[in-house]
Amino acid sequence: MRNCAPLRTILGALSLRQWNLIQLTHMAAAAAAAARILIVDDDETVLHTFSKALTLEGFDVRVAQSPLTGLQEIDEVRPDAILLDLRMPFVNGIGFLYRLRANAAYRDIPVAIITGDSCIADSAMQEMHDLDAELVFKPIWIEEVVNVTRNLLQKRRT
Repeated sequence: MRNCAPLRTILGALSLRQWNLIQLTHMAAAAAAAARILIVDDDETVLHTFSKALTLEGFDVRVAQSPLTGLQEIDEVRPDAILLDLRMPFVNGIGFLYRLRANAAYRDIPVAIITGDSCIADSAMQEMHDLDAELVFKPIWIEEVVNVTRNLLQKRRT
């Protein structure tokens, strides 16, 4: 409890119960302040890996295994940032982005498209740029996933 001495001096002598209440309040506030991240990818392994890594970093993570499910999750989750796969069945990542940006309430949500595609048409690159999405290529290290997420959140704040 060596690190707590200065705090105890400032706050005065607190009972153990009061100290625990302060800590619980602080933990609840931190949990409430956790950024909400939505991951949309049809690959279950990617969902699990990204979700686990971001959760360990303190983010509140939701996942969707299809773009249509992801669009439904947005209404419930109100994410602060979205990590999105490009190639998915039925609706691809660009189709998801068009639907997302069509809703004025969600136009400012920062999005990173994380894809394993090495050859993307210039027209698709231009669409992603026009739809204000960052493009990140797989393979990607877990640290990079965390950094991309943090950068998206910084972008939202500015």
